[in-house]
Amino acid sequence: MASADTSGKCILIIEDNPLNMKLFSAMVGAQGYGVLQAGDGLRGVDLAHQEHPDLIIMDIDLPGISGLEATRLLKADPETRDIPIIITTAYAYDDEIQASGCDGYMAKPITVADFVGLIDSLMKQVPQPRYVRHMIEEPIGAD
Repeated sequence: MASADTSGKCILIIEDNPLNMKLFSAMVGAQGYGVLQAGDGLRGVDLAHQEHPDLIIMDIDLPGISGLEATRLLKADPETRDIPIIITTAYAYDDEIQASGCDGYMAKPITVADFVGLIDSLMKQVPQPRYVRHMIEEPIGAD
């Protein structure tokens, strides 16, 4: 499978299970994407605002606030609403997941090919890396 152009693109993984975090990070990193990590919903929302990732992988069951609530917050904010979000969960896809505003859904346990394919399809829609664009727009030392 041909991979998308990953140069400079970064993915935020919001996952509280250390094994899942390690697995997702390894798969994302193997595709050439930069990786940011958050272990709870509130930290994930904060990190999304600070770092402007190109895509977010979001678990539903998180400490603090749920992944669905975090997704709703990010999609309601003009600063983060265009960041694609993939919901990962062992739950069946339902109306609440759809209503959260997520851009993709992956059932756990995931299959590597489907997971990578979903990430690549969403990342192809990101013309210029948001992460790099953020760093250019807000240079270090700017007040």
